[in-house]
This record gives sequence, structure tokens and C-alpha cells, in this order.
Amino acid sequence: MAEYYQGGRMSLCHESLIGDQLWSKLRSLAPERTRPARAMLLRQGDPGTQVILLSSGSTLVTMSGANGERALLAVRGAGELLGELAVLDAQPRSASVIAAEPCRLHLIPAPEFLAFVHEHGLTTTLLRLAIARVREAEAVRLEMATAPVPVRLAAALGRLVQAASKRGSEIVVRLTQTELSQLIGASRNGVGSAIRPWRERGWVGTEAGGGLVIRNLSAIQADVLT
Repeated sequence: MAEYYQGGRMSLCHESLIGDQLWSKLRSLAPERTRPARAMLLRQGDPGTQVILLSSGSTLVTMSGANGERALLAVRGAGELLGELAVLDAQPRSASVIAAEPCRLHLIPAPEFLAFVHEHGLTTTLLRLAIARVREAEAVRLEMATAPVPVRLAAALGRLVQAASKRGSEIVVRLTQTELSQLIGASRNGVGSAIRPWRERGWVGTEAGGGLVIRNLSAIQADVLT
């Protein structure tokens, strides 16, 4: 069962919460599909017509403001349900979900999902986790609004690395500096200035097609605390 670190603590994902047997049954309700990096999986304001079960890959949960600005609320990895709150409370989606890397997923229609939840008595359990995630997102928003740019960037990279589907000495974050700046509420120049000394020390590199290669996340996180 999958667990992962989120914001410096162990976070329980949906797969761990409901158990392997029910997770497999839920996954069987819809065929597996693939989506490329940067694909829009769920859009803020849309009705809750389906729930995404994420089998592999990682995603960004973002919220857009009235003027088009975006804020990063969370990063979610494999073993998560996405968009379940809008289905459970029959309200428009409060955030968008974007693929941070190539993803494999199951698109479960709302009626089938609700029937599954009712059959297995999961409503209260899922709502409690959803509320906890809303509170977590508020804490992330506060962090992104008040911390210096290097701290915000290191925190965002940490979430992306922890949720990434591949592990190893190098992790590729397939987001451009412009996209990272939008997500953490900073200017592109501010993100570039934060990355420059990390690149000079060999802690990060750049991908030819856009994106960062994270080589030493621990050093980056220690650096912003000094």
C-alpha cells in the first residue's frame, strides 16, 4: 500500500486508506488511460462528472484567481483519487489538476463512483480525508504567499520529487521556469535567481526540452534554511 512524504510528514493516500482489495475493485470500474505531461486532467469550475484514479505519475493541484494567476495547492502521486470532492458534494470543481509527468489513470464516472462509495460505506472516510486535504492546501497557500522565493521553490520541488513515479539519483521535473514561477507566485526572474546558485553547485540541471533535473534535493532544502 502506498504512502509518501508530503510537506515533511508521512501522508496517507487513498489506496492505503481504503485497502488493496477495494482499490483494485474501484480501478476495475474503468479502463486505464494515459495522459502526457502538462495535460489538463480536471478543470476548476467544471461540474464533477467523474473521478480520476491515478495509477502512476504525479499531478499538480492548482487554483486560479480572477486575474488568471495560479497557485499551487498540492502535488498528488500514484494511489490517489482526484476530483472526488466535487462528486461527493455535487458542487463545481474548486481546483484544477494538471499532469506533472506522464500519467496512467482511470476515469470513473460519477454515478459508478457514488454507487461504489455507498456500497462499501466509504462516504465518511473519504470526506474526512478530503477535509484534511483542504486544510493542507490552505497551509501550502499560506507558505507560498509569505515565504521567500527560494523557500517556496524548494518546497514545491520537494513535493514534486516525492510524488514522482520514478526514483533514483536524478529526478526530472517537467515544468519550465515560467510554469514554476506561476505556481509559486513569483516572477520568472525570481525563480531563475533562486535556481542559479543551485545549478552552479551541481544540485540541479536543465532539460533540453524544458524542465529541471533535480540531483540533490537535500542540499537545496538545507540551503534555503541557512
